[in-house]
Amino acid sequence: MATTQECRSALDTLSDTMAGADGDIRSAAALDRSLSCHVTDLDVTFVGRLQGGRIVVLDTVEGPPPGKAEIRLAMTGDDLVAMVGGELHFAKAWGSGRVKLEAGLRDLMRLRKLL
Repeated sequence: MATTQECRSALDTLSDTMAGADGDIRSAAALDRSLSCHVTDLDVTFVGRLQGGRIVVLDTVEGPPPGKAEIRLAMTGDDLVAMVGGELHFAKAWGSGRVKLEAGLRDLMRLRKLL
């Protein structure tokens, strides 16, 4: 089981990857939205923003997200680490229900370029 630190590190790696992207991926990541990532098996939530093409984690809280972020993710820590490491494809994990993504329709359309 992934630790909270491994999950935070995976989010930092994903942020760095997004910041270095070009083209459609860069434009999709250029949203300015509140973001939460609930790691279900650890029952911890990373709260922050998708801003300037990066994920900025502002806080880590115990339990589910304290508020309703504009972009909400939920998954196990192992799935988060595996996706960022390239071992698990997001679309496959999302389609099978291993990863939950909630956002407005316009945001979902833009975020699909990241998948």
